[in-house]
Amino acid sequence: MRRGRRSLGVALAAAALPWLACVPSPEARGWECLAPANAGGGWDLTCRSVGQVLSELGLAHGLVRTTNLPGAGGGVAFARTVAQRNDDPSVLIAASPSTTLRLAQGQYGDLTVDDVRWVGALGTEYGILAVAADAPWRSLDDLLAAWRRDPTSLVVSGGSAVAGQDHMKVLLLADRAGIDPLRIRYVPFDGGGEAMTALLGGFVDVFSGEASEVEGQVAAGRLRVLVALAPERMDGPLSSVPTARESGIDVTWVTWRGFYVPAGISDIQYQAWVDILSQVGQSSAWERARVVNRLQPFLLVGPDFAEFVKQQVDDFREMSREIGLIE
Repeated sequence: MRRGRRSLGVALAAAALPWLACVPSPEARGWECLAPANAGGGWDLTCRSVGQVLSELGLAHGLVRTTNLPGAGGGVAFARTVAQRNDDPSVLIAASPSTTLRLAQGQYGDLTVDDVRWVGALGTEYGILAVAADAPWRSLDDLLAAWRRDPTSLVVSGGSAVAGQDHMKVLLLADRAGIDPLRIRYVPFDGGGEAMTALLGGFVDVFSGEASEVEGQVAAGRLRVLVALAPERMDGPLSSVPTARESGIDVTWVTWRGFYVPAGISDIQYQAWVDILSQVGQSSAWERARVVNRLQPFLLVGPDFAEFVKQQVDDFREMSREIGLIE
């Protein structure tokens, strides 16, 4: 088995030789993954997981450095990439729907989706709504009924800012259910952990987050997940949780984990990153990492991913307008 993994790494490294000639070698400069947040979050985990797989497959010929650059919900890293590293082919920057949502809402100033090049996504999580195990609401229909009676009666917590992705999940769900979304009370916390603690402490009524954030608490019997904002029921510990679509509410929230690169690199250098992320995404090493990190399968690279991202920005912009968050 060990020999097989070594052979696979050699084969993948050989296949990568054309693009290695286009990117500065690790010995000369090294490859860097830029995580636009502090250590421990989703972007940081994405960088470190992919960097480890690149090294394991022998594609990076050494460690891939992860640099944390928090600020403005990814805006600092985005702006620095555009202004200071626009032609640097050695850097890969982690992204997610939080990035596209902020671009859609103009929160990165004059910067747009076209100021970088979108390489690919390697996995995803799906949004969920959860309540305490002893809460009176046992289904999404119960929760919606309470909101219809009085949208201000319940308080929702989330790990993103107002109008961020945890808030947007709730706003979209309410809007599609015919409830005034701007009457829903939302309290932002600095991360999903704090938001969940507030729920378990009885300070809020509903938690808006990601599936991976709640699995441990569900297994411990402390939380009940009411709905998964997934296209279909998920694999794993939350496989019994119904989707919003099953309640007649067509809302999904796909929290993909992916990357962009500077816009000024050459087409050959861009294609090099597309090729290597394709190899990573199809490898057994990444499958193991994905399972450990509790990500669902989602592999989309190159122009298809770029088109997906641009469409998501357009969709988020329209959603934000419909809800009244932007003009």
